[in-house]
Amino acid sequence: MFVTRKTLPRRTFLRGLSATVALPLLDAMVPALKAAPPAPRRLGFVYFPNGAIMDKWIPKSEGIGLELSPTLAPLAPYRDQLVVLGNLARAGTTIGDHAVAAAAWLSGIYAKKTEAEDVLVGPTIDQIVAAHIGGETAFPSLELATEDFTGYIGGCTPGFSCTYMNTLCWTSPTTPVPMEINPRAVFERLFGRAGSAAQRRERQAEDRGILDSVTEEASHLRASLGPRDRVRLSDYLQEVRELEQRIARRPAGGDSAEAAMDAPQGIPESFEEHAALMFDLQKVAYQTDLTRVVTFMLSREASQRTYPQIEVREPHHTISHHGNDPQKKAMNARINLYHVEQFARFVEKLRATPDGDGSLLDHSLIFYGAGMGDGNAHATDPLPLVAVGGLAGSGNRHLLQRPKTPAANLWLGVAAKFGVNIGHLGNSDGLISL
Repeated sequence: MFVTRKTLPRRTFLRGLSATVALPLLDAMVPALKAAPPAPRRLGFVYFPNGAIMDKWIPKSEGIGLELSPTLAPLAPYRDQLVVLGNLARAGTTIGDHAVAAAAWLSGIYAKKTEAEDVLVGPTIDQIVAAHIGGETAFPSLELATEDFTGYIGGCTPGFSCTYMNTLCWTSPTTPVPMEINPRAVFERLFGRAGSAAQRRERQAEDRGILDSVTEEASHLRASLGPRDRVRLSDYLQEVRELEQRIARRPAGGDSAEAAMDAPQGIPESFEEHAALMFDLQKVAYQTDLTRVVTFMLSREASQRTYPQIEVREPHHTISHHGNDPQKKAMNARINLYHVEQFARFVEKLRATPDGDGSLLDHSLIFYGAGMGDGNAHATDPLPLVAVGGLAGSGNRHLLQRPKTPAANLWLGVAAKFGVNIGHLGNSDGLISL
């Protein structure tokens, strides 16, 4: 039996033959530390592509007392922990458009113009913070996405490498970090169920999930816990099981050649389901303190995704070049709103998850935004950006800066909040404190 004490260390795991399941913070972990430990501070970035219809994004109010815009309306329940950031700008010009928008968002750097392998950007703020606090967790950071174009080479936008559009994250000026789109691969990375196609088929035939391999140990642990911890443990393990079951559903076309590959299955055809799975995996990774930094590209720059579920059947990128046509602008705004709705569901789950003396949301700082303002003009400013969570400072604010303030100024303030004093980032010319 791995767990032998009624007072548990924070780093307690359930171990099975092929799985290691981290646990959330339980009351029983506090006595072992003699005092309630401070909750971990978590950082997240969620990116959407192709800019926004800014007159539907920018709040009418300024300062304290948010009068939320139509696009941001789904975030109204979290107003007390919400800050809308105004007048921020990315580095560079509209030349390079989508490539430089993604590359500059977290770096403050105008990407080197090249279609070859001599790319030059970062590092990005997520990786800078992860390098500082990541040693305290199993995974310094997670990098997630829903669209994968890493097979594309050359220029995905004239004069700029596809690499710039395939990731938001850079550990150094020349080292991009790949972003994982497969929920099953993320799940197996967190909980340890890698294997070949044959092994996956065997497990599916046996209908054995990750939790089946740790059932005995979980039962022993449950018997040693108090009533509140037993409920919390049961709820958490049920959530892990449901996540695995959702991921294990074979996508349409599952009998194709892909099923024979030694690669994880589990990418849903539905964008909404795919995004929800990735958000849920982020939440569980935060909850179990497997990581404290996550970056999620909700969709890729220049995405041609369509959204028939909201009556938008033209490609997103095409509609973003609306030419001020009212009908196309309305469809684009509908996509913006739909994306915010997906993000709001994630925020709600963070708020509903207990964490120490509060919730996951109370102990997090999550940014949602884009590296492009008006998509029709590929505008460098103002960028659509909000911060939500207890670490965002006083909420219910529209925090306006001087026009064209570098977004890198904000990232410097974020670094300082997480104990990293770097002095300068990209094109920063000051520091914004939330």
